Amino acid sequence: MSPTLNKAIFLDRDGVLNDEIGDYILELDKFVVSPGVPESLARLKAAGYYLIVVTNQAGIAKQLYDVQHVTACHDKLQAACNQLIDAFYYAPGHPSVSESLSRKPNSLMLEKAIARFHLDPAQCWIIGDRLRDLEAGARVGVQGILVGHSEAYATTPYAVDLAAATDLILAAG
Repeated sequence: MSPTLNKAIFLDRDGVLNDEIGDYILELDKFVVSPGVPESLARLKAAGYYLIVVTNQAGIAKQLYDVQHVTACHDKLQAACNQLIDAFYYAPGHPSVSESLSRKPNSLMLEKAIARFHLDPAQCWIIGDRLRDLEAGARVGVQGILVGHSEAYATTPYAVDLAAATDLILAAG
């Protein structure tokens, strides 16, 4: 008998969970959790989803900030969201400095979480503000929703923000 597989929501960070400022977040006070995020995460958690952040953090490779800064941002996010996030994965590389299989649109961050949490990709979603987020999900069989102010694509599910994406996911069952 095979073990029961779990479901998860993979979440890009900047532009999905916190306000996109158009550049690297170099100061912790500029890391602002977006409106509706704590409530949306609570709804997803209540529906039985693991909540997993997968974020490219090229500022580390470019020496604009360090791992401790990324951790401080994640701690601030967890505090604002009542510690609901189950795991954080980040890709510190950038093609101008180093190659990485973790950096989206590659899928290594998702693959690690799928193994760790015994996930069924067919029951998972990825929510991102860039097509590379959804591409990473597609590489492992995870369906995606594009959010934010980026251009919507006819073949890509779209929601204005995390709250609207949450509504779509919960309505899908």
